[in-house]
Amino acid sequence: MQKEPKYIVITGGVLSGLGKGIASASIGFLLSRNLKIVPIKCDGYLNTDPGTMNPIEHGEVFVLDDGGEVDMDFGHYERFINIRCKAEWNLTMGKIFQSILEKERTGDYLGKTVQYIPHVTDEIKSWIYNIAKREKADLTLVEIGGTVGDLESDLYLEAVRQMRTEVGRNNIMFIHLTYIPIPSGSKEQKSKPTQQSVKILNERGLEPDIIIGRCSRLLDDKIKSKIAMFCNVEKEAVISGIDVKSVYEIPFNFEKERLSEIIHKKLQLYSPPDLDLWNPLVANIKKNHTRPEQQVNIAICGKYTALEDSYASIIEALHHCEAHLDLQVKTSWVETTDMEKGSVILEKVLKNVQGVIVPGGFGIRGIEGKIQVIRFVRENMIPFLGICYGMQLAVVEYARHICGIKEAHLREAEADGITGIVPVIDFLPTQRKVTKKGATMRLGGYDILITAGTKAHEIFADKQIRRRFRHRYEVNPEYVPLLEEKGLIFSGKAAGEDIVQVMELPGHPYFLGGQFHPELTSSLSNPAPLFYHFVKAASEYSQS
Repeated sequence: MQKEPKYIVITGGVLSGLGKGIASASIGFLLSRNLKIVPIKCDGYLNTDPGTMNPIEHGEVFVLDDGGEVDMDFGHYERFINIRCKAEWNLTMGKIFQSILEKERTGDYLGKTVQYIPHVTDEIKSWIYNIAKREKADLTLVEIGGTVGDLESDLYLEAVRQMRTEVGRNNIMFIHLTYIPIPSGSKEQKSKPTQQSVKILNERGLEPDIIIGRCSRLLDDKIKSKIAMFCNVEKEAVISGIDVKSVYEIPFNFEKERLSEIIHKKLQLYSPPDLDLWNPLVANIKKNHTRPEQQVNIAICGKYTALEDSYASIIEALHHCEAHLDLQVKTSWVETTDMEKGSVILEKVLKNVQGVIVPGGFGIRGIEGKIQVIRFVRENMIPFLGICYGMQLAVVEYARHICGIKEAHLREAEADGITGIVPVIDFLPTQRKVTKKGATMRLGGYDILITAGTKAHEIFADKQIRRRFRHRYEVNPEYVPLLEEKGLIFSGKAAGEDIVQVMELPGHPYFLGGQFHPELTSSLSNPAPLFYHFVKAASEYSQS
C-alpha cells in the first residue's frame, strides 16, 4: 500500500531572483538518496506556459523530453535531483483558469457560481495531489513562484494553507527564502526585510518551519537569534543561503547547517545525503574559480545577452565541463545586433577567444552579425559550436561563402519582408500550415541516428542517441547534396525522418552544430558530449 506523500512548500520574499529554484533543487538533492522526489513549480502568470515569452523577460525556456516548454527552474530540478520532469509539473495560473473554464462549460460545477475560493484553490490542490499520487512520490517539492505579497501568488498560498489541514501538519512543511542585506557603509546584517516578509506570509495564514537567509556572508549568531525570535522559528532552523561562485556548492553549505536533519525530524522521514559523487567535482570547480591552472575564453554570440538567464543551461553545461576538464571557462557576451550596426569590431571582440558558441534563437534580428562570427571562426580555425539556430546559420554561411549561393537565407526572413532569398533553411513539412505560436514547434525528445566514422560518432560513441528539440525550421533537404559535395558532413539524422540533426566540418579543430539543444541534458556528473569536446578543443587551441 502506497504511503501518503509528504510535501515541502518553498516560498520567497523581499525580492525576486533570490534563487528559489536552486534552493528547491538543492533540498531535493539532499533528500533524493532514498526518496522519490517530484518537483512542482507554481507560476502566477496567465500564460499557459513560457513558450511564447521573450527570454530577456523571463529567462530561458526549458524543454522537457515529453515536449513541455517549462520554467527554467526545471533545469535545476533535473540537474540536481537526477530526474526526468514532466510538463504537467509546471503549474501556471493560465493552465488553472483554462481547466476551470473548460469544466464550467461542460457543467462540472452543476450550475454553481465559479469563484476563486473554493474553485481555483481546489483546482490547484487537486493538481498537486494528483501528480503526487500518479508519480507515487515519497516527497513532493512545491515551489511557489514570485514574491510573497504579489497578487499573482496569493491563490497558491491559500491553496497550500488549506493543504496543511488536509494532509496533516507532520506531512507538510514550509521553507521561506528571504534576503539579508548588509547596507553600504555598515558591516551589520539586517533582519528587518525578513521580518516584514514573514509577516506578509503570516497574514496569509502560513508560518515557515525553516528560513533560508540569502546573504553575501554566513549569518552570524546574533542575526539568527533575532530572526528566530521575531519570525517564530527555532534558531537552528535559520539557515545561511550564502552567495557562492558555483550553485553546486549550495547543497554542501545547506548540509553544514544540518538542513536535511531538520527536515527529517519535521516530516518523520530519513534519507541521508549522498555527496560523494559531487564532492570532487565541486572541489574542482571551486579550485578553478579561485586559482585556475588554465583559463579558456568562450564567446557566446547571441541577441538575448542582456539577461544571462536567457542562456542559463548553456552556462551550466560549461560549468559541468570545468569540473571534468580541470580548467576555468570564462565567458564573454557578444551582442550580434550591435555588430551589424558597426558598433562592435569583430576581430577585436574575438581576439583572445578560444571558442565560440552561437546559441538558439528566433527572428532575423542579429543574424547577419552571427553569420559574420561563424565565417570568422571557420576561416581562422577557432572551435565553434552551433546550437539549433546556430547550426542553421552555420549552414547559411557555408552556402553563401563556399557553395556560392549569395542569396542563401532562412525562410523565416520572408516574414520580415526580405525577398529574393534562397531558403537553404526552410520550414519543416509539418510546420508549413501552423499558425498558432504556442506549443506548435517540433518539441521534446527525439532519436538521432549518428553516422559511423564521423566526428559526431567519435564524440557520442554511439550510433543512436536521444536529445531534445525546439525548432520549426530545418536544413532544406534540396540543398543537402550540394552542401555535402562542397565539404560539409551531416553526421546525424532523425530516426525515421529525413531531417538533418548534426552538422560538422572535417579538417577543422572543432566545427560542429546540433539541431537539438545539448545543454538541456547536461549534468554535473555527465557533461553534454558536444560541450565537453568543444571546451576540450578550445583548451587545446589555447595551448597551441
